[in-house]
Amino acid sequence: MGSILSVNSSRTGSIDASDVSQNETCKRQRLSPSIFEESPRLIPSLPDEISFQILARLPRIYYLKVKLVSRAWKAAIMSSELFKLRKELGMTEEWLYILTKAEDDKFFWHALDPLSRRWQRLPPMPRVGFEDESRKGLAALRMWNVVGSSIKIADVIRGWLGRKDALDRLSFCGSSIGTVDGCLYVLGGFSRAVAMTQVWRYDPVINAWSEVSPMSIGRAYCKTSILNNKLYVVGGVTRGRGGLTPLQSAEVFDPRTGIWSQIPSMPFSKAQVLPTAFLADLLKPIATGMTSYRGRLFVPQSLYFWPFFVDVGGEVYDPEVNKWVEMPVGMGEGWPVRQAGTKLSVTVEGELYALDPSTALDSAKIKVYDYQDDTWKIVVGDVPIADFTDTESPYLLAGLLGKLHVVTKDANHNIAVLQADVQNRFASLPSASSSSLDKSLNEHVVSETNPWKIIATRNTRSVELVSCQTLDI
Repeated sequence: MGSILSVNSSRTGSIDASDVSQNETCKRQRLSPSIFEESPRLIPSLPDEISFQILARLPRIYYLKVKLVSRAWKAAIMSSELFKLRKELGMTEEWLYILTKAEDDKFFWHALDPLSRRWQRLPPMPRVGFEDESRKGLAALRMWNVVGSSIKIADVIRGWLGRKDALDRLSFCGSSIGTVDGCLYVLGGFSRAVAMTQVWRYDPVINAWSEVSPMSIGRAYCKTSILNNKLYVVGGVTRGRGGLTPLQSAEVFDPRTGIWSQIPSMPFSKAQVLPTAFLADLLKPIATGMTSYRGRLFVPQSLYFWPFFVDVGGEVYDPEVNKWVEMPVGMGEGWPVRQAGTKLSVTVEGELYALDPSTALDSAKIKVYDYQDDTWKIVVGDVPIADFTDTESPYLLAGLLGKLHVVTKDANHNIAVLQADVQNRFASLPSASSSSLDKSLNEHVVSETNPWKIIATRNTRSVELVSCQTLDI
């Protein structure tokens, strides 16, 4: 673009001093803000169609500065037409968005451009909460801190046993994160122990948050996933008379219409066949994860009774028939557990990956699910994750640019984004149930080069990782 704007000034080889001075004066006049604002075109002497072609080819990391040129440029940079053109030209960029929580319970989004390896801070999230009605006389909206957990998950689970005091101490926590149609979504959560229905959307085109249609029921700690360009939400908890009540219901959001629709509730079929009524009342069924895989939604499930978690496999939702069926046995039994019963996974290039922390993070392994054999197989051993025992989320998983990534913190508490070379490595490995697993794995790992590559780091204060998502726009 610089060469286009300076093409006339480069032809000064045989011009005398008076001409140079006059030309420089004219140049300053042409580029002065007051004159530029009045120009009917984005770039003087160029049709706007050509100007849009130029802007569409700029790396998106520069857009925050480019839109400061003028009001016309800002309008162009924030227009949906520009991003439609980027898509037509094959200029879309996939970024990684990481949510962190600071010690003062404030939350921050950091966006990473993996090509330039540069970071960008997102605008603060809205503050949403309810003032004490005894002081205000009515519920009044405030905005901030709707995501993550300001207390340990254990305190929430104890609430299921009827400890209302734990619920009363809840501030803002338990919101879920999802993406669909090029936007980030923050859904539900607790505000002073009230499960919220609110949904907030971040649009990277305009770099701003806005409130969208609420869910049909207040949820906290629900699970989200995208399928067929729709955002699905299942499970979670709400507040009941005796504490937190697990939810079996599910719903789906269509970003094109802005409408939420109900889908069949999860049957939790295995929870319905407990041998005694006592156990049925004691063990609370919950969804511990959800991922989109092979055109369906896979939801691992557990039965909770603090501090115990009983895996009961899971269920699969097929949108074609609008029905839930039981998850394959090997998939449910072998799905690695992260913490407090939660099961984290990510689908990359059609393959389902999970990180198995084993007994210690310093011996963590990456596993891939083999659909044909109904087994989980180890593809990478010795995942370089520091053992932060005092943090709730020592690592996150993401699929970025067609590769598996692990987001963690290094020994200096800096955020580190690690890229794993795992494609085509699992075909020759034995299943996780094989008796010769350890020997074969050791021989394989020794024979391979280091599959890990650090693609970016960010110097941060002492923060906790909360969630991460990717957007391709």
